[in-house]
Amino acid sequence: MSEAHVIVACEPVTAHTSSDVRAPWNGALVGRVGLADDTQLERAVALAARHFAYLSQRPAYVRRELLLAIAQRLDARRDAIADTLSRESAKPITLARAEVQRAVITFTLSAEESTRLDGELLRLDHAPAGAHSLGAYAKVAAGPVLAITPFNFPLNLVAHKLGPAFAVGAPVVLKPAPQTPLTAFALAAVVREAVDEITARHALDGDAMRAILSVVPCAVTQAEALVRDPRLPVLSFTGSAAVGWHLRALAPKKRVVLELGGNAAAVIAPDADLDRALDGLLPAAFGYAGQVCIKTQRIYVPRARFTEALARCVERAEKIPFGDPAEASTVCGPLIDTRAAERVRAWIDEAVAAGATVHTGGAREDNRITPCVVTGAAPGMKLHDEEIFGPVLTLHPYDTLDEAWSAVNASRYGLQASVYTRDLATVSAAFRALAVGAVVVNEPTTFRVDGMPYGGVKDSGAGREGVRYAIDELCERRLLVLKNFLAP
Repeated sequence: MSEAHVIVACEPVTAHTSSDVRAPWNGALVGRVGLADDTQLERAVALAARHFAYLSQRPAYVRRELLLAIAQRLDARRDAIADTLSRESAKPITLARAEVQRAVITFTLSAEESTRLDGELLRLDHAPAGAHSLGAYAKVAAGPVLAITPFNFPLNLVAHKLGPAFAVGAPVVLKPAPQTPLTAFALAAVVREAVDEITARHALDGDAMRAILSVVPCAVTQAEALVRDPRLPVLSFTGSAAVGWHLRALAPKKRVVLELGGNAAAVIAPDADLDRALDGLLPAAFGYAGQVCIKTQRIYVPRARFTEALARCVERAEKIPFGDPAEASTVCGPLIDTRAAERVRAWIDEAVAAGATVHTGGAREDNRITPCVVTGAAPGMKLHDEEIFGPVLTLHPYDTLDEAWSAVNASRYGLQASVYTRDLATVSAAFRALAVGAVVVNEPTTFRVDGMPYGGVKDSGAGREGVRYAIDELCERRLLVLKNFLAP
């Protein structure tokens, strides 16, 4: 990569400053990315605002064809994009390939949903003023979207911003994570080719169509200026709770979708198959070094089975394939950087000093921490209260299921939780009791398919992703009133 660029309206633009992107595994140079200056940011926003009306008024079949073209091109380059994704994020290559496949599905679902932006006819004669009158509403895009994405899913979380936005004809100004921008740039190249194909096929305005996407890595202060900019009336952010709620405070008049952190818990009921539960939960705790917002962080086990469960957790943790992300067998690799590993190790040390016990793992070398199982983590310890975002699992005994539900809820987060049981009454009790965005039965907390409504409560966010549900977040309902339309 001889010259660093940013992407403004699908066009590479030479950047005056740049940043090296290095592989977390070995520090090798993966590529170089441009950093947008204020002039480039202004142009990206201005073009999105200028061409929003044109883009949002394209027929549904055009939007559908565009999204399918993106999905097809992405699928054709899946190996190359998975390789870039794995190298810059240190995501194990098997998981990187799965992420590319998920992104193909996300764009395909977006194509399907682009033709389902249906409204509704409304009778208005529930009051005298509306006698013989008819109302009709339609879903319309609220405006250009500012999307800010994290490092841990640098393709599919971007796809979850772009797919729904393109489905409603909303252009996107994307700020990717500084650690993993190259995957977003690879996707932007796919989008540009798809845009040009559809533009030529239907004799569309090329300048307007290319305004559908800009990719602008930039400084935090510049990103905050974008958040405040009224020409971007929709903000879709995935990242930490602290940053997400801060950004929402900067944009009180905007439509804001926040997919934030978690502290996911799993409850193993007394009747559950313990081995089946742990076979799913241990990879969910340690896969991708635990850098997943719905990774299993806490497991609650009946006290009578606690010793047995602890021994089996330790045995499984010690067998988790750990090492080079390029190896197909690797499950747990390095953290994104040394600072992240230092934080995780500091939280382990704090917990141990306060009375917790490490039963295996936790050894740190640079940005690598071996899968770690801890007991005795309690409220007041960061390891218990906060999102660890690292390869650490805490195990907790309980005496009654009501006690377990209360323990799960005693968190400021509420993204997803798992319950393992054979008893439908327990499922019902969990669904009623647990204050989370999703209760997952007999599967780990990491379960997600890309069409389901996804998001949390409390500090875990606001609004929902999942293509159909994200579209609702990006749209307004515009009402047409026909007075006396039904008059005799």
